[in-house]
Amino acid sequence: MPKLARALQQLPPATAAALEKLGADLAVARLRRKESLKTWAQRMGVSVPTLQRLEAGDPSVGIGIVATALWLIQRDGELGKLAAPEHDQGAIEMDVRKAEALGRTRALASAEARAYKRQAKG
Repeated sequence: MPKLARALQQLPPATAAALEKLGADLAVARLRRKESLKTWAQRMGVSVPTLQRLEAGDPSVGIGIVATALWLIQRDGELGKLAAPEHDQGAIEMDVRKAEALGRTRALASAEARAYKRQAKG
């Protein structure tokens, strides 16, 4: 049996569960279309065991295979939105903290400049 990549060994439980749900949802989509594993795998250009791994939520299945499965059910358009910068909450929060710090720095510099002017006049 091949050794699992460290990233796959450290997969957060919620992410593993999401992959399992995605695989199960893809299996339901295939079954609702009354497609066999063999036919669906052929349409995807993969082997039946690979399709079974995908449907089981195996995190080692390549993203291209996942994208192809999503394309078959006309959901591949969502891929372009998954990591869109405007939805990156962590980066947005960092930008806000940086802007707040800059605002405090500028306010302090402005207050110091006003105090210096008052002191120079007085």
